[in-house]
Amino acid sequence: MDEDDTALALHALGWILSDDPRAERLLGMTGLDPDSLRASLGEQATLAAILSFLTTHEADLIACAEALDVTPETLAAAARRLEGNQRMDA
Repeated sequence: MDEDDTALALHALGWILSDDPRAERLLGMTGLDPDSLRASLGEQATLAAILSFLTTHEADLIACAEALDVTPETLAAAARRLEGNQRMDA
């Protein structure tokens, strides 16, 4: 698992959680609850799900990218790498 992708996903999570409706959407789409999210933050599948959540809603992807001072493509590429590495490890 790439440390830069991990850090990016964790920063993105911080941005997502800064807005209650967006945070609830993340939990609803991933099927996680707050406790399971916290417990699984070190897992590649969770990190991939966080970034994939952003890629499914362009407005959030763009806003998060601006907040983190990266491009939307950077977030999307990190999501693909995390998803792809997970499948290769399985």
